[in-house]
Amino acid sequence: MIEAGVHFGHRTSLWNPKMAPYIFGRKSQIHIMDIRETLRGMLRAKKYLSQVAAGGSLILFVGTKRQAGEAMEEQSLRCGMPFVSERWLGGTLTNFRTIRSRLGRLEELEGLKASGEWDNYSKKMQSALNREYRKMYRNLNGLRTMNRLPECLFIVDPGKERNAVREAKRLGITTVALIDTDSDPSLIDLPIPGNDDGIRSIELIMKQLADAVIQGKGQAAMEKGKTPEAVAPAGAEAEMVAAATTTEERPAE
Repeated sequence: MIEAGVHFGHRTSLWNPKMAPYIFGRKSQIHIMDIRETLRGMLRAKKYLSQVAAGGSLILFVGTKRQAGEAMEEQSLRCGMPFVSERWLGGTLTNFRTIRSRLGRLEELEGLKASGEWDNYSKKMQSALNREYRKMYRNLNGLRTMNRLPECLFIVDPGKERNAVREAKRLGITTVALIDTDSDPSLIDLPIPGNDDGIRSIELIMKQLADAVIQGKGQAAMEKGKTPEAVAPAGAEAEMVAAATTTEERPAE
């Protein structure tokens, strides 16, 4: 975790006082988060997400900031869950029926291309359809597997994704989030205090949570007599616990 920079927060002038319980100290006007609190939050989140996945429910992964995009897409696809990595569309949860209809339109456009019927349209119409398709694909592609409302949202930077948090709260959907020192943890059901701006930090947390989802699916598959998907070795978590609990020198105030 330390190698990935998970413990680095924002400048001290930008902090949210509600993050105080998760802060270890400060160094060069940067808040340093308590890696033990990060580990506790992550283990709680992993346990919960594994249970959700084992129960057959959906988890929607949300992270539209540039640093999160690649890991968001890669890990969501790996664990078979829907994701939003480009733009949160208003009503994604609260107006879910409309989102499903837009997905139907996306599939319709793809059907036109696959069948060759697309070529029968004029160049002007093809250009308009291409623009429509590219925009819809960019914003909706990650939601294809969301055929029902999710039980949980995992969010990178809930401050940036405040609309997603608001919709989830309105519908009573549980929120899990990687949350930095500038955000309000009281808005999140299961906060994971950590660096939500660093690519390596986001990748590490996302991989751990995706592993938990795969493990939950695997347990459910075993109970049904199916072959479970591969999961991360159990020793990986033990190594993280050992690394996070190693005594460190407190940074200078």
